[in-house]
Amino acid sequence: MGRWQAVLAWVLAGAAQAGWAGTALSPDAAALVEHVRSTGDAGGRPWAVVDKAAASLMVFAADGRLLARTAVLLGLARGDDSAPGVGARAAHVPPAERTTAAGRFAAEPGRNLNGEAIVWLDYEAALAIHRLRPAPAAERRAERLASPTPADNRISAGCIVVDAGFYDRVVAPLLGRGPSVVYVLPETRAWRTLFATDA
Repeated sequence: MGRWQAVLAWVLAGAAQAGWAGTALSPDAAALVEHVRSTGDAGGRPWAVVDKAAASLMVFAADGRLLARTAVLLGLARGDDSAPGVGARAAHVPPAERTTAAGRFAAEPGRNLNGEAIVWLDYEAALAIHRLRPAPAAERRAERLASPTPADNRISAGCIVVDAGFYDRVVAPLLGRGPSVVYVLPETRAWRTLFATDA
């Protein structure tokens, strides 16, 4: 068994134990997944879909198999575009500009200014997937992430935040070791306007 097959087997085992794989998708997410599978848009790389309406992240193997799904925290503000220059002022972003941008991102593993391993979606806009970090208690980030509804999952400055265990078990070995593709579904427009060539 090669290294990639070993990693995939390990991820699949963890996904099965946690009950993540095989979860039903929302109609828009299911349509996007079918589009990516049928067109081969991910180019033989592992890929992921962020469904902002459901506040969830789905991670797929390069062959299109859904391996894992988890809740995420997203940008505080509703919207599908990054504010101009937001990456240069990431620590001082007004609430109205704390959006999680939608689109197709050629993602790459990297590190932030603190040396933390993350997955960059858009370096210039400081948009990434990263682990849940310590935050002011009033933000209740861990509670929001664990709640059964997506209604309270809007709290980040724009990044896609996942449970640390999920990051280590799924994101790091699949998206954190080389190029991948991450699709972030829009919430203010039809998904086909961003992803489908026949839109």
